[in-house]
Amino acid sequence: MQPPVGAVGQSPGKEVMDEQHETQSTPATAATAEMTPAELEERVVEALRQVYDPEIPVNIYELGLIYDIQVGGGDAIDIKMTLTSPHCPVAETLPLDVKRTVASIPGIGPVDVEVVWDPTWNPEMMTEAAKLELGFF
Repeated sequence: MQPPVGAVGQSPGKEVMDEQHETQSTPATAATAEMTPAELEERVVEALRQVYDPEIPVNIYELGLIYDIQVGGGDAIDIKMTLTSPHCPVAETLPLDVKRTVASIPGIGPVDVEVVWDPTWNPEMMTEAAKLELGFF
């Protein structure tokens, strides 16, 4: 099978970006095929801890911007997230960064990221570690 036109660095179990910036899944590796949904979710959380809002020195998971992670059939991942504000300067790019980061995990199937506004994010949604880092105590 030929890689999509414009694909770069296609590896087994990873999604790649084509010229239209759509993700295309590749088959899961044997190692991830045997993972439970809980183990896959743990890998997703680890990956999300590498994504930062460039204006805040705390990752988006610790900030409480990730509301829900669902692992579905075919190792599809559905993420519901929010932003600190509808006027956030990275409102258009941060969800795409989340999708790309999660899609890069070996064995992950299709990734869907939905930005939701209910409930409205507030600082109480941050972890204790995030509050400490940002001086909320």
